[in-house]
Amino acid sequence: MDSKGKKWYKVLDNRKMLPEGRVQTVTAGHQGICLTHYKGKFSALDNKCPHQGGPLGEGSIENGMLRCPWHGWDYDPCTGNSPGGFDDGIKNFEVKEEGEAIYVAIPEEETHRETISDVMIETMVNWGVDTVFGMVGHSNLAVADAMRRQEKKGKLQFFGIRHEGAAAFAASGYAKLTGKPAACFGIAGPGATNMYTGMWDAKVDRAPLLALSGQINTQVVGTGAFQEVDLVKAFESVTQFNHAVHLNSNHSELMSLALKTALVKKDVVHLTFPDEVAFTEKPENAKAQTSEDRITPFNISPPKEMVDKAVELLKKAERPVIIVGHGARFEMEAITAFAKALNCPIITTFKAKGLIADKHPLGCGVLGRSGTPIASWFMNESDLLFVLGASFSNHTGITPKKPIIQVDYDPMALSKHHKVDVALWGEISETMKIIEAQTNKMTVAVDQRGEIEERWRLWREEKESRLKDCGDGLSSISVFDAMNKVTPENAVIALDVGNNTYSFGRYFEPTNQSILMSGYLGSIGFALPAAMGAWAAEGDKRPIWSVSGDAGLGQYLAEINTLVKYNMNIKHIVLNNSELGKISKEQRAAEVDVWQTSLTNPSFAKYAQNCGALGIRVEKLENLLPAMKKLNEHNGPALLEVVTDVNLI
Repeated sequence: MDSKGKKWYKVLDNRKMLPEGRVQTVTAGHQGICLTHYKGKFSALDNKCPHQGGPLGEGSIENGMLRCPWHGWDYDPCTGNSPGGFDDGIKNFEVKEEGEAIYVAIPEEETHRETISDVMIETMVNWGVDTVFGMVGHSNLAVADAMRRQEKKGKLQFFGIRHEGAAAFAASGYAKLTGKPAACFGIAGPGATNMYTGMWDAKVDRAPLLALSGQINTQVVGTGAFQEVDLVKAFESVTQFNHAVHLNSNHSELMSLALKTALVKKDVVHLTFPDEVAFTEKPENAKAQTSEDRITPFNISPPKEMVDKAVELLKKAERPVIIVGHGARFEMEAITAFAKALNCPIITTFKAKGLIADKHPLGCGVLGRSGTPIASWFMNESDLLFVLGASFSNHTGITPKKPIIQVDYDPMALSKHHKVDVALWGEISETMKIIEAQTNKMTVAVDQRGEIEERWRLWREEKESRLKDCGDGLSSISVFDAMNKVTPENAVIALDVGNNTYSFGRYFEPTNQSILMSGYLGSIGFALPAAMGAWAAEGDKRPIWSVSGDAGLGQYLAEINTLVKYNMNIKHIVLNNSELGKISKEQRAAEVDVWQTSLTNPSFAKYAQNCGALGIRVEKLENLLPAMKKLNEHNGPALLEVVTDVNLI
């Protein structure tokens, strides 16, 4: 720093790097410089053309004048003056040469003045959102810079992804696992619209998610400007709270209300930042808010009259069955204790697979299309269904022909598809305390544990008979049989869509794993990005695995580079059968020709290796278990490609 408040920056190590008559973009501190070499003299000009901000360092010297590469306006390459007496010249900076090096003097930078973006991102962090997946671009730079400052303070982790769709799926996976929102982040136009599918995935599975998008300058909205999309209008159908940030908004309150909505409603919220607003200095008295005393406790109890009806049914049921959905995932200790008191089976929906171990004396696996005959048998033999946190989707197939007690925190979810006998509106843990207290030692339920053990014996014999490879590749059954032997008991497993999903539902026997999936939306490509979200939430505490078919992995294959960049210790298994097998199966079921379902794939294992991850390819059954053990033992991102037969599911 010199006495005049300027700081000198070396911008070229050797003057020969910029030949006579040429220009080059360099940076001095945060200042972009157009460095020119003309008539033996080095000069430094502001790199932004005053008309549209064109990068002058990417221009050229033509006829003795510096020409802007965007619209051809000329300036003096040494002084920056505009010819013809116009007053739109360019600021220039002092230059000096020391030996062969070139230096530029820049005025000392002012202390950063907090922007609207700073206030809103600090509020976001104060509300507990400390994880963001996204892509930085030209229309979200101020918001990104605010995130950078929070990251520097150790309050935020940001993961730069390769596609904004993966960012939204990662945020959705994070929320499904933790119950807390993460954020996805994109630029105006296509960056934001790329997030749309993942936002819908979170919405329909009732996972809280915050979407943040950049936006073009307000002054050019409506003119058909580059990347202009009305993002508030575009996201109306997918969001519960959806607003643009304005200069005169109550900025910290806007972020607070967005996050309160996401948490209370378990829904998707969106804020978009016009570029000039995001860069604007915050109002003088503006402060970031916190969540203190902004959210009421959720432990609401169900109405007494409905509790009485439920207790009456439970007291007289001889063969009750408990069915748990994904909404019960944080309350399994209380639910399992109640099931033990009744010695009754616990069935899960597919989204809730893994909430109770298949080896548990009361665990009966998954009900529905992706399920086991054990679950359906006990539902059919029951005289009462006690359903907690389940949505009654047609995929699950909970029969309306049995007496049903349903518990859910959302009154709109109760009796949603058909009438139930008792609709208990309440938080599950509070409801379970009341039900347990009022039924203690007053039930007549028979002990069904012996039947559960026998049904598992029959199903495991059936599975063993199917465990053979006699086609053009391994069976998916063998893949999940190997996973049963190797996958750590406390792993998180993100699951994709397709035949691999159905096979996983039937043949993988969870112990204490958490399973993530695109439930109601059923979006292909979910698994790998969702595993990224799980790793961001739990990577140091739990192993993270993901499973997909070849088509699903192909959707976000480039994110393997993201795994490598952040050393995400994720194990991905891809079943490669070179076909959209589920769609072929559906075409046959619809009695139409199988058409356009074949796939041409790379070697996924070699692709992973090229990205810097471990890649293993298996084509023979005898190599499967050793390869999966190697996958599990590897410290870092790894992919196991298994060549499977599309017909052996």
